[in-house]
Amino acid sequence: MKEEDTQHFKAHLTNWLEELLNQADHTVSGMTAQKESFPDPTDRASLESDRNFMLRIRDREHKLIKKIKKALQRIEEGTFGVCDKCGEEITIKRLKARPVTAQCIECKTKEEAMEKALGL
Repeated sequence: MKEEDTQHFKAHLTNWLEELLNQADHTVSGMTAQKESFPDPTDRASLESDRNFMLRIRDREHKLIKKIKKALQRIEEGTFGVCDKCGEEITIKRLKARPVTAQCIECKTKEEAMEKALGL
C-alpha cells in the first residue's frame, strides 16, 4: 500500500474515532444530567425505552471504537491493509468500504459461509 493511502486511512480513522468518542461523552453527560420525574408511567416508560435504545447504539459504537483502535495500531505496525488470514493485500476498494477490516473479501466471505453453515 502506498504511503499516501496509509496516511489517508489514518486520518479518516482518527477523525472517526474522535467523533464517536465525542458522541459517547455527550450521551453520558446527557443521561447523568437528566433528573426528571414523570408522574405518568407511560412517559417514564418512553424515556426508559429511549435510553435503552441509545445505550444499545453506544454499545455497538464501543465495539466499533475497539476496531478503529486496532486498525490504527495495524497502521503503526505496518500491517494495515494485509489480511490476517491469508497474508494477501486487502484491496483499496474494500478498505474504503470497511476501513476497520482485517481480512480480504475472500477470507471474510469464507468465514461468513462457515459461520452460516455452523449456525453461528
